[in-house]
Amino acid sequence: MATRQNSPPAAPIDDALLSALQEHVAAREIERGLGCLRSHQHVITAIDPRQAGAARLLVLLAIWSDIGFAASPPVNDLLPRFAQRSHLSISDYLCLRMTEGMVAMADEAMDLAIPHFDFVLGLPEELDNRFLLSIAYYWKGRCLRRRGDYDESLVFTRKARDIALELRHPRMAAVMQVLEGWILFQQGKWKEAVRVSEVAEKALGPTDDYVTLGNIQSFYGRMARREGRFDKAIELFANAIEHYEKRDPEHPNLARSLANMALAKRGVALQLQRRIDVDVQRQRKETRQEASQVARQAASLPGGSVRARYRVRLTQLRREALEHLAAAQAIYQQRPNHHGSGTVYLNAAYIHLDNGDFQRAEEESSSAYRLAEEKHDYILMGRARILQCMIENAKVEEEIGGGSDPGHHARRAFDCSQEAIELAKHTQHHLLLSTAYLWQGLTQCNSFFDNLDAARESYDLARATLGDTQPESIWQDMQALRAKFLQRGSVDPMLKAWSQGSVGTKSFRQISDEFAEIVIAKVFEREGRKVSRVASRLSISPKKVRRILARVGRRKPRA
Repeated sequence: MATRQNSPPAAPIDDALLSALQEHVAAREIERGLGCLRSHQHVITAIDPRQAGAARLLVLLAIWSDIGFAASPPVNDLLPRFAQRSHLSISDYLCLRMTEGMVAMADEAMDLAIPHFDFVLGLPEELDNRFLLSIAYYWKGRCLRRRGDYDESLVFTRKARDIALELRHPRMAAVMQVLEGWILFQQGKWKEAVRVSEVAEKALGPTDDYVTLGNIQSFYGRMARREGRFDKAIELFANAIEHYEKRDPEHPNLARSLANMALAKRGVALQLQRRIDVDVQRQRKETRQEASQVARQAASLPGGSVRARYRVRLTQLRREALEHLAAAQAIYQQRPNHHGSGTVYLNAAYIHLDNGDFQRAEEESSSAYRLAEEKHDYILMGRARILQCMIENAKVEEEIGGGSDPGHHARRAFDCSQEAIELAKHTQHHLLLSTAYLWQGLTQCNSFFDNLDAARESYDLARATLGDTQPESIWQDMQALRAKFLQRGSVDPMLKAWSQGSVGTKSFRQISDEFAEIVIAKVFEREGRKVSRVASRLSISPKKVRRILARVGRRKPRA
């Protein structure tokens, strides 16, 4: 540094280079931009803070590093050259603050990144570059989204999009719309999320921005997975992986799609497991003679019984899922990412739990929690605690390790559900909070606590938090919880309490909705489970009947 300070200042950074790098970002001309950077590697290596345009080049390098350029030296190694900042103009200083924000964001330190972006956004006139202003809004929106602050994230993301459109950069705006679509999806606005994403996909289709195109396919895949369309989700994640591989065979987003594909295959495996369980229950109801006859007939069929084929497929799916997760973790070892690695640990824990391997499930979920805790990742921490609650409940039901304290696992499950609720409340992730309430309820009515009144309250909180959208991932468990307290006759006491004026903290609207659920479900059964008859009998729309029946578990929600 001493040599640099004493030597005469280098020539200014070529304005043509700066303009080209900015234009390639705006037009999403990724390969052209990367080629431009590679051909000017000597300029990057020799960057000097005293050069005119050096700070702007640095922030453009930060933008391209975020896109996927492997800067050499890396941006965070170039920043120390700008330690002395007293001579910088305000505009150049803001460029450095943006760069520092991106470096913190890349390190998953969202709470450190956001103040840098706030500082830049507080001085838009001094920045004097609306292109960079749009990027600053977009980066802050991404940070807020990762923290689970969806409402605020949407505001900043849309502001970024609007500036990009004002600058007549529709492809740059499309990248921001991809983030907008994901936020809307998290808010339960699925139709609007799809509409926004389709607009972005159309705008980016002719480009070589394979990472963003992969992100769109991944988004569609996650939506299909939540709707229970697991085969479609697997196809979409494969499309995403194909896009990512065009840019980089070890791209971190590729690892994310591998982890998501593993979860989709787990979903297929769970569906197969349910079919096997139903088949077993059906055969148990048959007489021994009939069951024996069916078994002999099935054994005589070529290729063995249907159930045997299901079990083979079940084992294959779980093996493939674990292989996808191992491949994802290998990428994260090369490109460290706490959230990604933690998700891999969690998904592996789910599969081990399905296999009844509680020890492996515990180890993987604990690893996920530790990684999340290092980065104050409340969403991942909450997911880990919910999974640990599930593991402890499974031990209660299996009567494992009771010893001298038979309530140990039950209390541990309840503590995990409580902590998951508190973690989820740090975010606006409604599905996470609803799932935490759900597992609090399932814990309260397990064989140790057997507190159905408390379970009902947790169910009400879960459903109120979730709203009308019930993803496949939670629908089955919601119906399982509801069935537990309905089987014990908890509806009549509720009606009796209402008749005596005991309504708790519920509003009249909430009581009306719950009463409608009770009546419509009963009429549905009396009318031969025909929606049209219920609608005619009660003079309400078939759409409302279907929505209420789906909410109470009598019909599956439509995708």
